[in-house]
Amino acid sequence: MIPCTVLVVAKAPIPGFAKTRLTPPLTPAEAADLAAAALLDTLTAVRDSTAQHVVVAWTGELTRAARAAELDAALQDFEVFAQRGTDFGQRLACAHADAARAGLPVLQIGMDTPQADAALLAASARQLLDCGETVLGPATDGGWWALGLTDPQAARLLADVPMSTDRTGELTRSALQDNGYAVHLLPVLTDVDHVCDIAPVAAHSTGRFAAAAARLTTGALR
Repeated sequence: MIPCTVLVVAKAPIPGFAKTRLTPPLTPAEAADLAAAALLDTLTAVRDSTAQHVVVAWTGELTRAARAAELDAALQDFEVFAQRGTDFGQRLACAHADAARAGLPVLQIGMDTPQADAALLAASARQLLDCGETVLGPATDGGWWALGLTDPQAARLLADVPMSTDRTGELTRSALQDNGYAVHLLPVLTDVDHVCDIAPVAAHSTGRFAAAAARLTTGALR
C-alpha cells in the first residue's frame, strides 16, 4: 500500500455539460459517453494503484450522466465530496485541501487522461514520496494532467493560476517554484480536450475509452 492520497477531480459526464469542445463533430451524447468511459478507466486505474486513500471531488448530477449506473458502482470504492469554489482554480485548491485532511501527500489527476494506468499512477505517487516536494505532469497542450503535493498549503497557489490555457503548466510550475517548492516532472501526456486528441490517446489505452473511441465513425474523428 502506497501511503498517498490519489485525488480525482471529476465532472458528471452529462450530454451538453461535459466535453462540449468535442461537439461538433461528436453529438453531445457521444461526447458524454466518451467522457464517462475516460472517467471509468481513470477510476479503475486509481483503485488499482494501491494508494492508501482514494477520493473524488465531484460536480454535477450523477443521475443525469452517461453510464450513470457504472459510475455509481465505481464510486463506491472512493470517498466522494463536492467541489467547492467559484472558478476552476479555486475548486482545485479546495479539493486539495479536502483531500489533504487524511494527512497524506496528495496526487491529483483529472478525468481526461484514460491512458494513465495503475502502474503510472503508482510510479507517480512513489516519485512524490521519494522527492518529498512536488510533482507535476505536463500535458502536450501546455496544461498539466497531474499535480502531487506533500505540503497542502501549496494548493492555495492554484487559485491564482489561470486554468485551461496553453501556459497553465508553465505558470503552475513557476508559482510553486517562486514560493520555494522544488518541482519534479512526471511524464508528458495528452489530455482529451479536442477531437484530434481522441485517436492518439485511444492508441495508448486499453479500456473503456479505447472501446468507445473505436465505436465512433472515422469521419467524426477527422
